[in-house]
Amino acid sequence: MLNFFKPLQETIQKALDLPISDERKHILQPLIAFIQAKSQAGSEVHLNFICTHNSRRSQFSQIWAKTAAAYFGVPIQTYSGGVEVTAFNPRAVDSLKRSGFQISVQENGSNPYYHIFFSENTGPILAFSKVYDDQANPKANFAAVMTCDHADENCPFISGAEVRIPVLYEDPKAFDDTVLEKEKYEERSLQIASEMLYIFSQIKK
Repeated sequence: MLNFFKPLQETIQKALDLPISDERKHILQPLIAFIQAKSQAGSEVHLNFICTHNSRRSQFSQIWAKTAAAYFGVPIQTYSGGVEVTAFNPRAVDSLKRSGFQISVQENGSNPYYHIFFSENTGPILAFSKVYDDQANPKANFAAVMTCDHADENCPFISGAEVRIPVLYEDPKAFDDTVLEKEKYEERSLQIASEMLYIFSQIKK
């Protein structure tokens, strides 16, 4: 049994308690259907979350999807990428720390590599900014989950993707360096957590 870190357990409960509108559930349904079909076929589930800079929303989505899948006992592999390489934004990293993840820096520099843990008895999620077809990401048999308008509109073709699914989120970047910055990052992270938990709660084993 997984032992989620206690502060993270509290965040997960908050996310589980958040209401999800029927409109959002409709948007999430194609992703649920993809995961369910793969699981029932006994195939590995690979999800690549894609946003322009791979710095905020796609990182949140990769990490929360992996955490939510583990919470509900659904085996999957999650990835993230962008159209260009920047860095995993430190505001997003700090937000995940406040949510209860344990995070260590593996490589410093302009694009740091992080190890992100949600439990004492699981390995880390490796997080850093990369393009969607980076060597760390799958080349075939995956769902491309588009998490921002810009990437969805400007990447008409994702090589190797079995299916392309838009699950768009508003960018907390709009609140950088304002009094609302911390609140808006946590709001977006919690929304993504809530929706990923909902998705994996729907998967029948």
